[in-house]
Amino acid sequence: MIKKIGLAVLAVTLLGSCVGKKKFLELQENCSDIQLTLEQRVIDLEDCKDENANLKTSLATTQAQLENERSKAKSLEDQLEYSQKTNSSLLDRMAELNVISQSGSENIKKSLDAINEQNKYIMDLTSDIQAKDSVNLALVMNLKRSLSDVNDEDVTVEVKKGVVYISLSDKMLFKSGSAQINTRAKEVLGKIAKVLKDHSDLEILVEGHTDSVPINTDCVSDNWDLSTKRATAVVRVLQKDYSVQPNRMTAGGRSYYVPKADNDTEEGRSLNRRTEIIILPKLDEFFKLLEPPVEGE
Repeated sequence: MIKKIGLAVLAVTLLGSCVGKKKFLELQENCSDIQLTLEQRVIDLEDCKDENANLKTSLATTQAQLENERSKAKSLEDQLEYSQKTNSSLLDRMAELNVISQSGSENIKKSLDAINEQNKYIMDLTSDIQAKDSVNLALVMNLKRSLSDVNDEDVTVEVKKGVVYISLSDKMLFKSGSAQINTRAKEVLGKIAKVLKDHSDLEILVEGHTDSVPINTDCVSDNWDLSTKRATAVVRVLQKDYSVQPNRMTAGGRSYYVPKADNDTEEGRSLNRRTEIIILPKLDEFFKLLEPPVEGE
């Protein structure tokens, strides 16, 4: 009887051991899968951190430029305020001392009123410039966010002389000596077009640039011809493939006469072979801002 009980206990023990080992192997396999998933999530997190750091750096640079412009505007406003106070004080003293005739006082008052009108015009212009700088900041950030997956050597976005420049390398857009845009470049232009369509009140100037190496083929007569054809090709893609309004765009070739670097080196020539998309305020509105106020208005 005791022997039978022992055999039964041994059988139960062996059966429990088999079930536990199978469960352990299943848990071990699940643990490996979870570990691989965790490692992939860590890699994805690091990529997101790097992209976020790049965007923060771009934002800090652009904000610093904007703060610099605001500081200049504040300095100008302080000068205008000081000028106004000085003019008012001078007129009060002349009136109190009765040094000049009534006619002379009126003439000076008119002159001071004209100066005040000019001051108001300058302050309004300063306000408009600040508003334009804010638009440029938003535009740059939207472009850099849309182009975050594009190599920085192929596309650069920056603000120069108060306008936004997008510089596209020729190796990304075209084959050597060609003005035919490749498929990958069309994807990049599509991302740029989406941002451009969100800012429909801005003009678009597309400029083609080459290096100084002469070219003469059956399709291209010289560097002027190549740079113009490339600018026109970009404009056509923006219009036909992505519905950017053609009346907003201008295409032009600059040949090799506006280089970014020295054409004596291969690196310099590579930088000079580019197409630039320049985003501008509407020219009629821009020139209207520069007009001085009309007397009596």
